[in-house]
Amino acid sequence: MSIDLCSPWRLTHDLDGFHARTEKFLHSEPALHTALLSVTETLRVRGLHVYGEGAPQFGTYVDADADADGGAGRVRGAFLRTPPHRMTVSSVGPEVADALARQLAEAAPDLPGVASDQDTAEAFARSWEKYTGVTATLSTRQRLYRLDALTPPEPAPPGRARVAGGGDPDVLARWYLEFCEAVGQRPGMDAQEWAQTCIAYGGVTLWEAPDGTPTAMASVTRRTAGQVRVATVYTPAALRGRGYAGAVTVAVTRAALDAGAAEVLLFTDLANPTSNGLYQRIGYRPVRDFAQYDFSG
Repeated sequence: MSIDLCSPWRLTHDLDGFHARTEKFLHSEPALHTALLSVTETLRVRGLHVYGEGAPQFGTYVDADADADGGAGRVRGAFLRTPPHRMTVSSVGPEVADALARQLAEAAPDLPGVASDQDTAEAFARSWEKYTGVTATLSTRQRLYRLDALTPPEPAPPGRARVAGGGDPDVLARWYLEFCEAVGQRPGMDAQEWAQTCIAYGGVTLWEAPDGTPTAMASVTRRTAGQVRVATVYTPAALRGRGYAGAVTVAVTRAALDAGAAEVLLFTDLANPTSNGLYQRIGYRPVRDFAQYDFSG
């Protein structure tokens, strides 16, 4: 791969090298870097092609003195891309975002979109339009929340929570696809792969009705840098409005805390006032706004 020696960004396909170089930086603010941390960990555990057939691409932004001290202590930004999905990039200033857009316009002109904090995502999107001539469209505005004090809603719906296991992959896979369709997002990975991946580390909690019928699910990412993120909360349409989403979110959050998580996070779609209100009622508080842009044309 060609590298622009004048650019502060260093590109690579080497996952281990990327992990070693960015670990200190990503762990410095695990909440803000939650997506980069969770995707990197999944790639390390499940393999480079868990999100698709294309080779993942990684990048680090280093300051001017990085090479003098070996680089690891001077990383100031990072991105990863798992084709065919959007690139995820840490918070960087507009000039650094512009440098990345200029470099990737030559190295990865088929980039489908970007996800980052609101300011970085917008800066990169505008620069991408400038360097490629494509149209950048705001797809989703998100808010990152962090758990403050868990406050279970009362009364809880009938039933109980349990961790999904070996008999559940089919229902998890089906609900995962239904969730992606409901929120208008491309599935991050094959549905059965997602189910098996989550089951392997106890990452999905189900809420069951008294007769044992699953009524809702909530997943969390693997714990990295002390944090986990509630990633997929879903109730089938016919069962909504009965308190299942709140109950299963409380259950999966409590399980994460009991397992040793120092922080529990989640993203919401700002266009969905119901979910934003629910998570605040059970104890989550806003951290920062994020955005996703799609590129076309």
